[in-house]
Amino acid sequence: MIPVEPDGGRLVSLRWLIGSAFAALTGDGVRIAALPLYTAVSTHSPLAASAVAVAEVLPWLLVAVPAGALVDRGQPRRIVVTCHALRAVVVAALAVAVFTQHAGLPVLVVVAFLLTCGETFADAAFQSLLVSGAGPQRLEKANGNYVTAETIGLDLAGPLLAGALFAWQPAACFAVNALTYATAAVCVARLPRPAQPPPGQESAEPGTGFRRELLDGGRFLLGHADLRSLVLVVVLVAAAVSAGNALLPLYAVQSLGLRAALVPTVWVAQAIGTLLVARLLPALIARLGEGRVMMGTLLLLGAGFVVVGRAPVAWPVWLGYFVIGVGSGGWNVLSATRRQRLTPAPMMGRVTSSYRMLAWGLMPLGAAVAGPLARLTSLGAVFALAGGLVVLVALVLARRLFRAA
Repeated sequence: MIPVEPDGGRLVSLRWLIGSAFAALTGDGVRIAALPLYTAVSTHSPLAASAVAVAEVLPWLLVAVPAGALVDRGQPRRIVVTCHALRAVVVAALAVAVFTQHAGLPVLVVVAFLLTCGETFADAAFQSLLVSGAGPQRLEKANGNYVTAETIGLDLAGPLLAGALFAWQPAACFAVNALTYATAAVCVARLPRPAQPPPGQESAEPGTGFRRELLDGGRFLLGHADLRSLVLVVVLVAAAVSAGNALLPLYAVQSLGLRAALVPTVWVAQAIGTLLVARLLPALIARLGEGRVMMGTLLLLGAGFVVVGRAPVAWPVWLGYFVIGVGSGGWNVLSATRRQRLTPAPMMGRVTSSYRMLAWGLMPLGAAVAGPLARLTSLGAVFALAGGLVVLVALVLARRLFRAA
């Protein structure tokens, strides 16, 4: 954990930490855009594209929980540096393979799986560093800065950079990705070395078996009433967002007559909403209180989906996704902050990984349900139903969300 420092030292450490996140997330944005595109143009096979997509998400189901347990046993700073360095080596090897035309489907699948495996470790360790570096009073601001870095790097800069580089040389996308991971490793390496934990606060209980540690994170997460409520909301919100994202291109082009080239600008509107709310959250919380703002973000998220689903023409889709960006961005910051505050420091890695496994590992279910549901109803109805579900969950759990504040 980052040792206690004067406020100036904490702020410097947080800047390096958020800088590392921005570098790594920008690289992720480049790869997430470039890897499926390279798979498509090099194999021309839907099965190959599906195999790479499954390989990218599978570690969140298979590796995330053991990764969290190992993070709690180790030193988060060292784990983040090691993971970024190893991921830089792996994606640099992919760049060489692409440049020399040796990147067949087995190489693409293995690289996708390994990079996400590294992400499960790095993400859990990063959360521990963020909590200990920010302290309880700065968690909302620190999480807001992280969401800002994530939105700019992962959703905007990364994909735009990938588009420009891919047109010139596909291998350049993965070379830049390797450079971003190396930069992230250097930023984290500049953080102060961890202090020895005080007596009685070691990361793992003496004699505790690893199998028991694997289960402890999930047990604590689902056994704590307030955390259980957060998990329920996050799973449903993730499913709603993945369902909408899966159908948005088809809905916009087929039902609303939007030109295909303009569809990505809808996600830009969502990113702008997220960036805006990340900056306004501290003032909103000070004025209205955490519970009211949490409820407001959920209601806005649901309302945004309803606006998209009921749009008679194309232009309300941009407004709806801007509102979705405000709602989802605000909820992500506040739910992460609350989870971090309710989680004991020695269990941060395990609880974070269990949380991610449920939220991200189950996201494909939303996309899987969206297609059949659209066939039974309509494309617009899926968005409206997703929004209504989010609003219903917010109202049902309103007392729990306010009480936890």
